[in-house]
This record gives sequence, structure tokens and C-alpha cells, in this order.
Amino acid sequence: MRHIAIVGSGPAGYYTAEAAQKMWSDDVRVDVFDALPVPFGLIRTGVAPDHQSIKGVSRRYEKVATSDNVRFVGNVTIGSDVTIAELQELYDAVVLATGAPNDRTLAIAGADLDNVFGSAEFVGWYNGHPKFAALDPDLSCKTAVVVGAGNVALDVARILAKTEEEFAGSDIVGHALDALRDSAIERIVILSRRGPHDIQMTPKELGELGSLQDAMPIVEQGDLPPVETDETLDPGSRKSVQLLRDYSQNAPDEVSPKRVRIEFDFFASPAGFSGDGKVSGVTVERTRVEEGRAVGTGETYDIPAGLVVSCIGYRTSPIPGVPFDERAGRFANEEGRILPVLYCVGWARRGPSGTIGTNRPDGYAIIERIAADIEGGSGKMGREGFDALAEQRELDIVTFRDWQRIEEAEIAAARVGAPREKFVDVASMIAAGGAAQD
Repeated sequence: MRHIAIVGSGPAGYYTAEAAQKMWSDDVRVDVFDALPVPFGLIRTGVAPDHQSIKGVSRRYEKVATSDNVRFVGNVTIGSDVTIAELQELYDAVVLATGAPNDRTLAIAGADLDNVFGSAEFVGWYNGHPKFAALDPDLSCKTAVVVGAGNVALDVARILAKTEEEFAGSDIVGHALDALRDSAIERIVILSRRGPHDIQMTPKELGELGSLQDAMPIVEQGDLPPVETDETLDPGSRKSVQLLRDYSQNAPDEVSPKRVRIEFDFFASPAGFSGDGKVSGVTVERTRVEEGRAVGTGETYDIPAGLVVSCIGYRTSPIPGVPFDERAGRFANEEGRILPVLYCVGWARRGPSGTIGTNRPDGYAIIERIAADIEGGSGKMGREGFDALAEQRELDIVTFRDWQRIEEAEIAAARVGAPREKFVDVASMIAAGGAAQD
């Protein structure tokens, strides 16, 4: 019998568990750990609340999670409740699938001002992550600046621009919906260091901006490269740039019946934030692209803004005793192997790149590597040993059945038209799941 511990219950974790089942059938036991009492990681707290079809992939993970040889172990923090070394003693392989839940910092003057947020914080706020539910951003300003040229920047801009009616069918949490209902934001500026050919925005997400009820996307025609140069792009990027060309037909000075303007500002990098305790303006430096890199030109201008959300990437959380690559913001590894018995997968292995689906081949590849390393089982105690340790330390473990009760309660509490109303604090989750409390 092989015993596998997977730390992290998001897509990378459950694809790895699925791969272990396919590899060893009944000759494996998999424990999937998570610090939260709820599973599925960024499917729950990272995917935009108005993208319910994407969240549907969790049904595939449920099939794995409810099988006899895979167990969800929620409300257990690896590194403090239980150490990595202890897991290595108990299991044949320990796989870190913790993702990259921390914001890459924007190291410029004023980044610590109030109402300047990283996207992990801001997205976590409107998605109800317990760590960020109390963020309480001030949306009473007229202008918001979003820094970044990827889909997360689009998500943030879209959420800020939507009407209440457009959130029908989403699982945006109540406190965020209330705040957005009263928002005074009329201008959203998306800053991109490079040009339209260098964006990481996919056509689906970019196209959504063009169908918003009360918002109009605007692109300056002068920022667009000659149309014939689009031929060098892959089909997806070409579609995205064509959408930007379409949006450039929305004249920036035209009087529009739509209340919100979403302005794309290319070749623009934030140089500093100003304000007395709270952000009130962004100094932007014009850039040019040299050998694929954006470099400053020295030309600056100011944008008055009362909210800033930085969407420039993510970092993995270090765990005591695990080698970490500070520069890359992920665990130090060679094709997924960190140390004997210790592996990583997904964003924890490769950094924040790829889609949800990218984690499937990644999970299968790491199980193949583990299979080559461990061959047969080593006789370690696995689940039985962990349960004894958890009882000794009086850990309040949340099971998948507990999670199903939490989900049932969230569904029952949903507002009209919404799939659920998420619990946004751990104590409420545990109470709804029926797990023991201190």
C-alpha cells in the first residue's frame, strides 16, 4: 500500500489525487490537506464569481474526493499544526499543491497607502476568502486604477464596472455586492507596461467588456500597432488584439449613455502613488519596449485615483523546512522533486502560469515521477499515523462530508438567483459542517 499526502485541495491537488488513483487503483491511500475547512482552492476563491461555468470543474474533483481511497483533511495548516518533516515520516510521498496565494509586491513609493490592494486581496474580498473578507475597500472615488495586462486585471475591472443586475447567477458574496451597489466609480484605467501585442488577456475575458450594460471599453488608436503585424500572433492573441481594435472605435471624447469608462493605457507603468494616508493619485511613467522589455522613458503624468488594484502576479507561501526560490516565488525544485519524499505540483512548482486545465498533465507527471521513485510501498503508517497525531494534538479536522454540509447551508442561504451565499469566516464554516470546536 502506498500512502500519499497532498497539501492543497485546489485543481493541482485533486488532479494529482486522480492520477494516483489511476496509477495504483486500490493500492494507494491519499490524504488531501487544506488550511481552510473548504476544498477546491482558487476554484472557490480565485475564479471570478460571474464565471460559474469554470467553477463547474469542481464536480470532477468531487468524484475523486468521495472515493474510498481519497480523503479531504480540512482545517489543518501544514507547517504549524503539522510539520512537513512529520508528513515525510508518515507518508511515502508528500506533494505540495499549495498554489500561489500571495500577491507579488509592487515595490514603488506609496504602495502601502490605504485603498491600494493586490489582486489576491481584492479578489479574495469579493470571493469571500476568510483572510480577506474584512478588507472593506472604499469605492466612493470616481477613478480606479488597475495595474496589469492579464485576465485577473480584466476580472477586477469587470467586477468594478458591473451593475447589480449583471451579478444575477453569480456567487459574489453579499458584503461585496452591497459595496459595489453603492460604488461611485465612473472611470477604470488599466495600466499595461507593454503594448497590445504583449497582453496576456484571452478573447473570452476581453470580449466580456464589450457587452457590459453600463460600461464602455476605450482603446486609443495610437497605441495599436499596424494591423498587418497581427499576422505574427497566435490565433488567440490575434482575436484579443482585434477586440482592442474594435474598442478603439469607441471615441474617448464621445458622450456615452454608459456611466463607466474602462480605459486601456498601454506603454504605461506606475511610478508611485500619492496621498495623505490614503491613495489619491497615481504617477505613471511612459514606457517603450526594447528587446521584449518595457523600459521607462522618463516622461510622467498623473492620474487622480482613489482606488488601486495591482494585478502583477502571485507568489507561493513558503513553508518552514522547504527550500524556496525567492526570485521565482515558488518552491525550489527539479521537475517537481524538492527533496526525498517531497514534491510540488501546479503553481507551487512552476509559478503562476497556465490555466486550470494545465494542472491535469502536471499532476499526472508528478505521480509518474513518484511511482518511479518509490516503486512499492515502504510500510509507513500514512493515514493511521496522521490520525493518531491529530488526536494527540486535538486538531479539529473537517472532512469532505462536513464540507458537503457547509455547502448545503450555503446553498440554503443564497439570495434569489444566486447558487450560494458563502460563509466568509472559518468559525461559521466549522459550525455549519458540524465539526468539533474548541
